[in-house]
Amino acid sequence: MTRVAVLGCGSWGTAFANVVADAGGADVEIWGRRTDVVDALNQRHENPDYFPDIALNPALSATTDVAKALNGAGFVVVAVPSQTLRENLAAWAELIPRDAVVVSLMKGVELGTSRRMSQVISEELDFPAEQVAVVSGPNLAREIVERQPATAVVACPHEPTAVRLQHICKSAYFRPYTTTDLVGVELGGAVKNVIALAVGVAVGMGFGDNAKASLITRGLAETVRLAVALGADEHTLAGLAGMGDLVATCSSALSRNRTFGEKLGSGMTVDEVITETRQTAEGVKSSESILALARTANVDVPITEAVVAMMHNDLSPAEALLAFMSRRAKPERYGMESGQDERPGGSPQ
Repeated sequence: MTRVAVLGCGSWGTAFANVVADAGGADVEIWGRRTDVVDALNQRHENPDYFPDIALNPALSATTDVAKALNGAGFVVVAVPSQTLRENLAAWAELIPRDAVVVSLMKGVELGTSRRMSQVISEELDFPAEQVAVVSGPNLAREIVERQPATAVVACPHEPTAVRLQHICKSAYFRPYTTTDLVGVELGGAVKNVIALAVGVAVGMGFGDNAKASLITRGLAETVRLAVALGADEHTLAGLAGMGDLVATCSSALSRNRTFGEKLGSGMTVDEVITETRQTAEGVKSSESILALARTANVDVPITEAVVAMMHNDLSPAEALLAFMSRRAKPERYGMESGQDERPGGSPQ
């Protein structure tokens, strides 16, 4: 039976490990740093930090010994905060089997390099494209660990690898689809966190459904612009890893990024929200690297710019809203506008 190692027992790592255990086609072991969490997973079959009231599959085992988890693994699923990925991989590199497929559950872009998570994995491990994959989509962890119906996208440039991964995580309630468009899937997952922060801010400021719909729609447009400029298929962003993930993250109270934005919009400072929530809202840090990526590609991302200004440059939500609404009027060429502002007639300025 295929062995699957899941590195990280946060909410999504735990939920995905439970999906694989429920699917029944693999022997899955989850690694965590904390002995108390690992003991609870093994003895009570629950994660007391994230899902204390939900019974996990008793076949799911856990360990604090990363070498034990990785020994003989055919799939190595990585579920750590995106900004710690490179450091963790450097520590684990000698333990990861050279023939394993490394799977990213992370939805971020690395600060300083603007690398997608699959690129970081390939660089640090020197693995070929056919051994690096991504799982993304509308994946609110609590609903999945409650075994509510959910879908996802499994992406790898090498389609047979994507199909292999699809088979080990397909269960009665979790339906994965495959694609070879790694760029589109990863950028859809990363940028939607930034848009969800903006939607949360709007909600926290007391705005209604018009504002939310506008931010989601224009957020999708700038996600498509950026992804296509970097080689993605625009149709990927109309699917589960784009629109699907964006709607779920922007609409749900279970979304950490939206919740973070709501607290900021209601008057808390960034530091106050970080202290209170204690969980990783990937969009807070990744917003800077996504903006850097967009500027390198000469792509206009006004919502991302506003989020960076609020999160890192002390711009108030009211000032960010004014800056966004004061932008030059232009036609709506959905998702495919150039990086420059356009005159009403459509020609670039």
